[in-house]
Amino acid sequence: MTGFPDTLPPVDATVPTATGPRLGVLVSHLRPEEKLILAAARSRGIAVAPLFDRDLVLDLAKPAPSASGLAVDVVLDRCVAHQRGLYALRALERWGVPTLNTAAAVAVCDDKAQTSIALEAAGVPTPRTLLAFDTGSALAACEAVGYPAVLKPITGSWGRLLAKVNGPEQARAVLAQKAEHGSFHHEVIYVQEFVAKPGRDIRAYVVGDRVLAASYRSAPHWVTNSARGAVSTPCPVTPEIEALALRACAAVGARLAGVDLFEVGDGFQVVEVNSGGEFKGLMTTTDVDIAAEIVAEALRVAARRTPAPTPA
Repeated sequence: MTGFPDTLPPVDATVPTATGPRLGVLVSHLRPEEKLILAAARSRGIAVAPLFDRDLVLDLAKPAPSASGLAVDVVLDRCVAHQRGLYALRALERWGVPTLNTAAAVAVCDDKAQTSIALEAAGVPTPRTLLAFDTGSALAACEAVGYPAVLKPITGSWGRLLAKVNGPEQARAVLAQKAEHGSFHHEVIYVQEFVAKPGRDIRAYVVGDRVLAASYRSAPHWVTNSARGAVSTPCPVTPEIEALALRACAAVGARLAGVDLFEVGDGFQVVEVNSGGEFKGLMTTTDVDIAAEIVAEALRVAARRTPAPTPA
């Protein structure tokens, strides 16, 4: 059953009653991060429940989420199925339910092209990126950024389907495969300059107006993603890292995000802003209770709730 019953049972043996805003955690399945968030909320006596996207039936004709079986005061988006999560957030916001992040922020973060557009518009340093829409123009874009170049799908996670092409022949092969087998996501060709980083990148985790922690992610492969086997070690949160990560979140409208940075010369570039980024490894590396901070931010968002619009 998705959502809360009318009468909430005790959340655990140490908290006899659940109080305060009712927190829904929108999920596709429960990863370690979502389990940590649920545990953090329950330890504080917060009424919390996972909202599995597969169970949702959102009746858009109804004036309130309770008509669809949802008794929630704030919803935290941790959905892996990005399109499901995005449209659920839009429906919830229509009903006046505050969400973290907002649907608008999630739409930008889940699309690399939109993220790059937002970062450039805000003057946030980021690798040079070109968008193209067919094979010929994509080859011209690769020439413009220079080889090696990086081709990425505009949506996707965990460093999958990235291609580093060292010359036009490799580029043609990758582009031909996209044209033949790619989904509609591959109709926008995202071409980015290759950044020769020092065998690592930086993940900075932003909650609200703070960078809670950061880690280096090191790997012998050019894709330094934890899901691809990168090893995390603590990274000091310098004033420059903090300022840049917060600027990146402001650019995309996110209050909660994992910001990925490249070290370039004596500065940094922002490469991605991940709305629902994983953080279990970062908690282990840094001993910062990110899950508890996320719950606290969700409660702050709930406190700023505005009434739902009155149906015409």
